[in-house]
Amino acid sequence: MSRIVTGKDTQACFDVRGLRRVYGKGPAAVEALRGVDLEIPERELIVILGASGSGKSTFLNIIGGLDQATEGEVLFRGVDLTAASAAELTQYRRRHVGFVFQFYNLMPSLTAWENVALITEIADAPLKPAEALGLVGLSDRIDHFPAQLSGGEQQRVAIARAVAKQPSVMLCDEPTGALDSATGIRVLEALVDVNRSIGATTLIITHNAGVAAIADRVVVFADGRVRETQVNASPKSPRDVTW
Repeated sequence: MSRIVTGKDTQACFDVRGLRRVYGKGPAAVEALRGVDLEIPERELIVILGASGSGKSTFLNIIGGLDQATEGEVLFRGVDLTAASAAELTQYRRRHVGFVFQFYNLMPSLTAWENVALITEIADAPLKPAEALGLVGLSDRIDHFPAQLSGGEQQRVAIARAVAKQPSVMLCDEPTGALDSATGIRVLEALVDVNRSIGATTLIITHNAGVAAIADRVVVFADGRVRETQVNASPKSPRDVTW
């Protein structure tokens, strides 16, 4: 895992420098990030590994505009997010970022189509809900309510919802954490397909080291720092991953 990935843009999507995040003050202060330096190229699919408390979710929340750094810079295509106002961060999330979390956060009273349509109403140039659901293999489930869908199908609706606004970045925090291996593979396939089809830079946080095989790049967090970064010249299909 040492050669440069071919067929990818080399421009940085994110350039992170000296990133620190401290929660609380005095003796009770917790340093979640301890000076992270990381460059994330455009269009890559990146898997972030690390134990609980290693800082990976804090990192994802900061580059997603959901949390603020204590020190350091986060440049998104050259724009410093750490200097942005709350209103500017709202616009950044609205225009550029699609979020996928471990729990699906679907509206139970709305169909899959309607859950996705909620996002398309606030996006600048959205996909049609049916098109977004088709990208994740749910064309035949668009009229089903969440209670009529399996866990994996609900997660794919959540992915379709994130994809529908055609984001520049997809940020996924433990998207397979609540799923069995067979269902998790379907969800990973959907994320890989989305990364390849719309070109969104995709970051996936996971505890499952086997998932690293699907990535263009693997980043390992430990104790609030980046311990290791590896580039994978030959990413595997999710179906070839050992769960």
